[in-house]
Amino acid sequence: KDSCGKIEGVEAIDLVTGEKYMIKSRLVINCTGVFADEIIHMDTPEAKRMIKPSQGVHLVFDRSFLNGKSALMIPKTDDGRVLFAIPWYDKTVAGTTDTPLNNISREPVPLTGEIDFILNTAGRYMVRPPTREDILSVFAGLRPLASDPDNPHATKEISRRHKIILSGSDLLTITGGKWTTYRCMAEEAVDCAIKAGLLQKRKCVTKNLKIESVSGNLPSERLKVYGENAHEIGEIMKEKPELAEKISEKLPYTKAEIIWICSNEMPVTLEDMLSRRLRALILDAAEAAKCAPLVAEIMAGEMGYDGRWIEEQVACFRKMAGNYLPST
Repeated sequence: KDSCGKIEGVEAIDLVTGEKYMIKSRLVINCTGVFADEIIHMDTPEAKRMIKPSQGVHLVFDRSFLNGKSALMIPKTDDGRVLFAIPWYDKTVAGTTDTPLNNISREPVPLTGEIDFILNTAGRYMVRPPTREDILSVFAGLRPLASDPDNPHATKEISRRHKIILSGSDLLTITGGKWTTYRCMAEEAVDCAIKAGLLQKRKCVTKNLKIESVSGNLPSERLKVYGENAHEIGEIMKEKPELAEKISEKLPYTKAEIIWICSNEMPVTLEDMLSRRLRALILDAAEAAKCAPLVAEIMAGEMGYDGRWIEEQVACFRKMAGNYLPST
């Protein structure tokens, strides 16, 4: 903060190298989800907690558990919530839960009761009841629900609406909200900053921005997710046909995609590649761990890393991937 108590920047830490940076800024927007209270307390230590975290869990099965190509919606479960099962690639994703949490982490872990709830409920409506052995991946997400002081534990009744809060030191915080309202949240946050004189008023450049599409023949329909860049991946396959090989018999991704991603999407770690650039970890955690050495080797060749990096990355990824497999 400056001499007037106004925020003038942040101190950031590179989690890969450990290096610290001082970043000067006229405006700091706190949009850190379930971790928003931690940032708020840096600014105002006596502030009341504004976030009540809630965990939602999803299970991934083979597509054969879902009858047809349409999603399944169960409008009312035993506890009055909603449960869905949707087709995704050649898999089925089923969820979700709503579990209040007092302690949060960067890698949330599904609870046994949450897994059992989805298995028992979804099993009544699927082609056949899934078991723990059928789970290919299980993952959890944390919802940043706006806290209700009068009923802090009833997350089901808490509104998913968002709030925009500007502190006396000009920390702009966004709490609550969800994926489907992200543009509205961003618009209101920017409007608030402009009104406070923290940003200049400018014309929105994304309102009519078209989502990238692709035209022409592709080696695979699945490559459409890359938009026009899919043709670049196709060219890699033409130049070196061996790169059209898949990284695994159980996963849809090819070696050519790994090559292209290394040059265009800035992966830093093996987890970046298999979890964030590709969705291998979510589709099949065990298979993602199995093909990790091959993917790490390709990445190392493209990015100039040595054998030690490969070993460290594979070990770290496999340890993390264990959280995406149900405990027996």
